[in-house]
Amino acid sequence: MPPTPRDADRPEELRFSRMERLLGGDPVSTVTVDGTRARFVTDPELVRRILVTDARHYGKSELLQKARVLSKSGLLAPDDARHRHYRRLAHPHLRAAAVTAHAPLMQDVARATAASWRPGQPLDIQAAMCRAAGRIALHTLLGATDEATSALLTERLAALSREMTTKPLYGKAARAERPARRLRQAFTALRTPLARCITARPDAPHPTAHHLSALLTDAGPAAGRALDGEEVCDEAVMMLTAATVTTASVMSWALYTLARHPLAEEKVLKDLAQPADPPATRPGHGPPGYTLRFLMEVLRLHPPVWITSRRTLTPVILGEHTLPAGTDVVFSSYLLHRHPAHYRDPHRFDPDRWLTTRPQDAAYLPFGTGARGCVGETFAWQELHVLLAAVAQEWRLTLQPGTRPRAAAHTTLHPHRLFMIPQPR
Repeated sequence: MPPTPRDADRPEELRFSRMERLLGGDPVSTVTVDGTRARFVTDPELVRRILVTDARHYGKSELLQKARVLSKSGLLAPDDARHRHYRRLAHPHLRAAAVTAHAPLMQDVARATAASWRPGQPLDIQAAMCRAAGRIALHTLLGATDEATSALLTERLAALSREMTTKPLYGKAARAERPARRLRQAFTALRTPLARCITARPDAPHPTAHHLSALLTDAGPAAGRALDGEEVCDEAVMMLTAATVTTASVMSWALYTLARHPLAEEKVLKDLAQPADPPATRPGHGPPGYTLRFLMEVLRLHPPVWITSRRTLTPVILGEHTLPAGTDVVFSSYLLHRHPAHYRDPHRFDPDRWLTTRPQDAAYLPFGTGARGCVGETFAWQELHVLLAAVAQEWRLTLQPGTRPRAAAHTTLHPHRLFMIPQPR
């Protein structure tokens, strides 16, 4: 059984042990978060109604977004029309053809990451994956930069990503001044040199800089103004950080899982060794090969965005409940992915369940769904596949003796203190 988040770290109202008990009760229950009453939804069909069918009746909720310092002007704008505008602006640079063009860059970064490790030298896997994912995100958004600038931005992005990853979403810890100050300092430390790069090359012709150029030359949505230069910088930091923290958390779990399941490791290596006609690298685009099934199962058990909240904009009917406008609604992909009605033996790691299981409703939400689902999902699947291949084919990783990593449910669901020792294949 994979490690579960330690309940001692969670406020009483959202302890995982209590949340799991909700799976057997009313699909819409009442909880209290930071003194605010909210409705907790455990039925995937009802979650789909929130995110897709009736999405126009739900807006962003601040219930689980305490003291955020990232941009709320573009993709994270609470206004749906503004969000759609910037989503359309990003989409051409994240669709399948564009992602395929980024594959050589991903491979170069992945191989360089694997080549930098030393046999027998313990690695902080989360930190290593933050640097690798950060380098890919930076090169994709900015294009080529000089070596010194690239190294500086990579380290500062990794530092900000670590602060974001470990930041609680709610409770007293989320409002504490010291971690909030560290987060703001890490944000400024990255934003300052990043702003210099952006203002120095607003019309860079490099093909991987097109989305940044689109932001800088954008005329804005029909019903509002365009982002100014400061907001473009904030938006760039948001995109870089979001891409880094999620990929780093999933890759950390993937490498941990390989170490704990030797048979799965053997099957992944065999699958990666197939030279011709590789199977699909993301769900729904052909028969899933074993590596894809492995990653799907890692994401099922360890979704980086493990809990989400929305707020009703109008009175809504949800199941047998009528909710007034202004009601906070909470659901957890961590629990939805363990729903016994949708997954046999839900806590067991079993990539082959995806040979016959097809996600229904919102029972599988590693990247969200609907109008506000992750715009970079295709990019993420490709990146995970490339990073896993580069590391797994080069190194066999084992847990450092004496370490007991645990799942930490903060901004992302990530492994806390995951130190591993690489040995050559």
